[in-house]
Amino acid sequence: MTGKRKITILGGGQAGLQLGCGLLRHGYDVTIVQNRTADDVRSGRVMSSQCMFDSALRNERDVGLDFWGAECPTVDSINFVVPSPERASEKLIAWNGLLERPAQSVDQRMKIPVWMGEFERRGGILEIRDAGIGDLEIHAAASDLTIVAAGKGDIGRLFERDAEKSPFDKPQRALALTYVHGMTPRPDHSAVNFNLIPGVGEYFVFPALTHSGPCEIMVFEGIPGGPMDCWKDVATPSEHLARSKWILDTFLPWEAERCRAVELTDANGILAGAFPPTVRKPIGRLPSGRLVLGLGDAVCLNDPITGQGSNNASKAARITMDAILAHGDRPFDGNFMQATFGAYWNYARFVVGWTNALLQPPPPHVLSLMGSAQAFPALAKRIANGFDNPPDLFPWFAVPEEAERYLQQLAA
Repeated sequence: MTGKRKITILGGGQAGLQLGCGLLRHGYDVTIVQNRTADDVRSGRVMSSQCMFDSALRNERDVGLDFWGAECPTVDSINFVVPSPERASEKLIAWNGLLERPAQSVDQRMKIPVWMGEFERRGGILEIRDAGIGDLEIHAAASDLTIVAAGKGDIGRLFERDAEKSPFDKPQRALALTYVHGMTPRPDHSAVNFNLIPGVGEYFVFPALTHSGPCEIMVFEGIPGGPMDCWKDVATPSEHLARSKWILDTFLPWEAERCRAVELTDANGILAGAFPPTVRKPIGRLPSGRLVLGLGDAVCLNDPITGQGSNNASKAARITMDAILAHGDRPFDGNFMQATFGAYWNYARFVVGWTNALLQPPPPHVLSLMGSAQAFPALAKRIANGFDNPPDLFPWFAVPEEAERYLQQLAA
């Protein structure tokens, strides 16, 4: 590479900071523009549930950003339960699949401020401002490549919704997070406890690390209009915790039993909202005609039902970094941008397909697979490890004939 190439990234979250820190290690000149200081993030509300599986954690380790591996609790398995529709106290389906390598979840209020400091320590320039189109024009004129890894409003509208890849135009779940201390641990080993309540929604919970030490993150996914779509009238943190416990008392007594002594980690350890899962076209054109490349949630926003958000962001950052490094001195033109997103989409299309499938009532072959995992530990383990590598779930998770063939192989 002759001379330092200048990269500007709008957005300092999982994708933007991981990419920026990685590029600095390879001698690039990197600026990140973002609208919150480290203190704003640290003292603010929780942003996500971010359970990261091994290959995403490996991407962090590879660019020297794993600062919590030793102290963060591990998530060792996926535990899947469907309650009986007749008797809420009974489980219709229940199985556990061990992960080949553990997952971990670090509260982004801890992670992002440390990464921001590390980015500056490595020589990156951090600009704190609410950037608009005009700011983006200035950076695009002065940079070899400008990447948008965040953005609402005018900047978000630079990236056109890809209707072909986005089957939903409105939210498919009412979402809520509750960070708590004091939950009774699972016996044996830790897990993402994934409970699917037909016609109502999903609840999953797993260990994590927050400011005040190890905790559990409760994630609620309510079908719109159903009994778990119940957050709009919640006004205070204590009401949010009470509503969380009411859901478990009503639908998942075995989870409620673990929560008798829970309390919030802090008043900001709660979140509720909804958004439509959306894939956007990856290239934005500024009024000047200059092009910018979308990254992470800016162009591929998934419902959290499969826990892939921060995993996707990590993998998008890794693929984009590798593409930039391989591109050498050539111009970062529209062909480069399309090819880079194409490399990511070759992976992400499986994540999007799997996630969108779980948002709809499960077809018979999926019910058959999830039920059969009780009888076939190898199937339970394969589904569990699909959270780390979703392409391995295809084609048998998507195609009824392939599911039938796979189950016959397991039976044989």
